[in-house]
This record gives sequence, structure tokens and C-alpha cells, in this order.
Amino acid sequence: MHTETTSYTVIDHLLDRITALGVEKIFGVPGDFTLEMLDRVEAHPDVAWVGCSGELGAAYAADGYARVRGLGVVSTTFGVGELSAVNGIAGSYAERVPVIHVVGAPSTTTQRAARPTHHTLGDGDFRHFMRMHAEVTCVQAALTLENAALEIDHVIREVLERRLPGYILIPADVGLSEIDPSPDSLLLLHDDRTSSRAFRRFRQAIEPAVREASRPAVLADILVERFGAREALHELLETGVPHASLLWGRRAVDEAAPTFVGTYVGKASREVVRSTVEDADLLIQAGVQFTDLTSGFFSQRLPEENTIVIDGTTSTVNGVTFGPITMVDALRAVREAFDDRIRPLPGPPTERPPVLPDDHDGDALTQARLWRIINEWLRGGDLVLADQGTSFYGMGAHRLPSDVLFMGQPLWASIGFTLPAILGAALAAPSRRPVLLIGDGAAQLTIQELGTLVRQAVPAIVVVVDNGGYTVERAIHGADAAYNDIAEWDWVGLTRALGVESARRVSSTDDLRTALSGARSAAAGVHVVVATVPRDDVPPLLGAIAHAAATANRTN
Repeated sequence: MHTETTSYTVIDHLLDRITALGVEKIFGVPGDFTLEMLDRVEAHPDVAWVGCSGELGAAYAADGYARVRGLGVVSTTFGVGELSAVNGIAGSYAERVPVIHVVGAPSTTTQRAARPTHHTLGDGDFRHFMRMHAEVTCVQAALTLENAALEIDHVIREVLERRLPGYILIPADVGLSEIDPSPDSLLLLHDDRTSSRAFRRFRQAIEPAVREASRPAVLADILVERFGAREALHELLETGVPHASLLWGRRAVDEAAPTFVGTYVGKASREVVRSTVEDADLLIQAGVQFTDLTSGFFSQRLPEENTIVIDGTTSTVNGVTFGPITMVDALRAVREAFDDRIRPLPGPPTERPPVLPDDHDGDALTQARLWRIINEWLRGGDLVLADQGTSFYGMGAHRLPSDVLFMGQPLWASIGFTLPAILGAALAAPSRRPVLLIGDGAAQLTIQELGTLVRQAVPAIVVVVDNGGYTVERAIHGADAAYNDIAEWDWVGLTRALGVESARRVSSTDDLRTALSGARSAAAGVHVVVATVPRDDVPPLLGAIAHAAATANRTN
């Protein structure tokens, strides 16, 4: 909490509110409309400023922090700064990540004068950018001295309850204005409520379905994590019901569990996964949100009958919706129904493991060898971010060890997101070893934040997949087109220029294993491994999705 100083300001109230909710880092880039406000940040005992190289990277970092901690904050200056960050805020909105964007604005006197001020469009309208943010945030507030405390609390409540980003515009003079400390030390949030009547009817509806099913299955996805229901899901899965996840929701399940069959990607799924999900006579969908890239371009073929669909605040049984019911309560009701079931559950389906070629010392790296070696090298407790493209889908074919926190951005799919995001995620989970998997094209968009990782002493292991361009786009269209080429960079030299002391290029299986092992054994510092693979080599899962994307893009 805030300690006694010469005054208590609007900014102090905001900082006390967010730190009470577990926020310990604020990401951003300073500007003249925020500088004095940042003095209050640096003076606060419970929060630290993390300066990034650019506002877009800061927004991505706040998003990564929020995916781990449940709330993130990014601070930018008015106009030029906030618009640089808006792509990151849009991604948070698309993927339901609670981030608060705090914008330092010109003083109220300057705004009333309506003068052509720097960082504005010169027309005297100081609300252009707030209106732009209205499309990608769930709540916006322009603070005045009279409304500041109430509006700050209102924005935070909306962000947390709706799991979406919010926007706070703070004129420089308002942020430093003195107010009385809130008599309530904690922000009172609205509790998620379950209707006892709806819950009772839901429980009655699921009992016969669970009792009679001979081939039940669970399909879990990202909204389980967003609605804080991961523990309740695990309690259900411990009953032994076979289950799968979508690529988006891999962090919601333990992929090392014997009843986990794999990731479901519509018709691009392995047969054992497809049959478990699509042939189930009772399919329980927990927090599922299909997107084109996680469903093989909507090629899912789920049973229309005997389904239980559990969303954030409602649940549906065979087309009948019950609510309000929290996801936690609904999952626990299903678990209780399985506990009461007399009929034994079927064993998990099996499949013949694929025959993999033996690796020999000096074998050239391919996409298949690269992702298999990385997957074998991962350890429980790792924090893994895989950028959209070969990294995300290359890892999609492999089971992760227990307690690996895996994240990507497959809906917004903004390449380069993961490099700044791992900064935020790593600072939110300092006990985990950060591992970043990113392609060369994606890395060129946000590589400057590698210097921020070094500055913040984040012990990240960064694998840059160097295959000479935009492989995803090549797989979709234009395999030999110049527009899918990128500049050829000296990645080892560049990363060292950004402050990385340990960087090496590898092109063979044994060199990759040696480099990864060395990076793992080093306790501190950023370690970069540049893995060279053939330009046109594509992981099979990505190839299937790219083919579906090409077909969809040509469809009228």
C-alpha cells in the first residue's frame, strides 16, 4: 500500500488499487505528459516501472504479465504513444486479457484552450484517441479531479469482471491533484454468482447424460484459464475421463496425464484425437472458443446431441441453457456427476506411436527435428511462449511435460508478440524459466525488446528459427514470391549488440542439443540460439492449416 508522503494524489490512488490486486510492474515508455506521474510510480513501494523500447512492446509485455497474474498495466503518453500501443491492446481485447492502458494527457487548461498541441491532430479535439480505443476496450474514462477515484475503481472493476482491457485518460494536472485516500483499502469487486435454482436444474439435466455415456470425453480450451477454472477442470479430469484441448488452451490441461489424448484441430487432428472428440456420446466442452487457426478453419465436426457446453457464466445441456452459473461451479457439478457414476469409464484410446528416424551427430536441422529436440529438452516449470507460425504449430504436434506454462496468440495472431510478452510473463512468474520460440520474420518486428530482457535480467532462453522469411505466408501463397522474403540479418552479431552475451548459431541436431543444454545450465543472462532450417520446410500441422487458409482466402 501507499506510504505517507507529502501528499496523496490521483496517481497514488490508482497505484494503491492495482498493487492491492497483485500488480507489481507497470510497462511503458515515458513522455512529457507522463513524466511527473512516473515520479509517483518510482516513489511507490509496491510497484516498479519497466521501461520498454517502444509502446507496442510495452503493450505486449503488459499482456504477457496479465496472462500470468490476471491483470496488467501499460502506460503511454497521449496520441503518438497510445496509438503505437493500440495493436497490443486490440490483441488483449481479442484474446480476453485484462490490461489497463493508462494514458498521460495534456493538462485540463491546455485542453480547454483547444490549441494545436504536439501529439494531437491540431484541431483542438483531445478525445480522438479515446474514441479510437472504444473499439478495443470494454470501458474508457477521462479523469477529472471530481470523478477520478470513482472512475479508476469503475474501470478496474469492468476490466476484471469482463476479462477485457480498459482505458484511463489522465490529464497531467489531474494525475498530480491531491485527493483524500479511499476509506476502503481494497477495491470491492462484484462476486461471480451462481443461481441456486439454475444450478439445481443444470445438475438434474447432466446426471442421466453422464450416467449413460459409454464414450464420454472432455474438450477444454483457453476460457477455462481466463475464468479462473483450471483447478476445477483438473478435479473433473482426475475422474479419468479422456480429454483433449485446443491449441489455444494447452495451458489449461496436464498434457502428461494418461487420459490426455492430444490437441484437437478439426480435420487436421491426429485420428486418435479426432475420434475421441467427434465420436464421443457425451462431449463436455469447457471454455471452448473455436477460431479459424485452432479449428483447421472451422473443420470441427462435433456431436450435436449429448453435449454439455460450459461457458463463463452459463452452461448448456443438449441445447437448453442454464444460468447464471460460474464455470467453476459447472465443472464441479459435472465432476460430482462422474463421481456418482457406477458404470466404469473407458480407458484412454491408444495409437501406435509414430516411427521416428534416428538422429545422428551432424544431421542437418529440419522443422521436425527442431521441435522434437526442443520438446524433449523442456522441463516442468518452464514458461514457454511460441510465436504465431512455425513455432506455435511446430510445438502443436508434441506433448508438453507437466507444469509447463505454454502461451501463444492464435486469434489476434500478431507476429512478434511473444518477444515482448515473455518479458511481462517472466516478470510475473520469476520462479519459472522463460523459453521463447520465435521465427526470424516475427523477431524482426520486436527484436529491440531483447535489450529490455537483458536490462531486466530476465534469464530467457530464446530460440530464433532462421529460415529466411515468412514461412507461414509461403505455405499459404507465394512460395517463391519476393514479398515473403525478409532482410538477412546477422542474428548472433545483432543480439550481442543488444547486450546478449551468449549467442550462437546451430544447424545440426547435436549442435542444437549442446546449445540448449548449455543455456539450461546457465542460471543468469539471456541466451540466444539461432537455429537454421530449410526455407521451405513446414511442420505438418502448419501445412494442413496453411492449405485450409489458402482455400478459405479464395472462397467468395
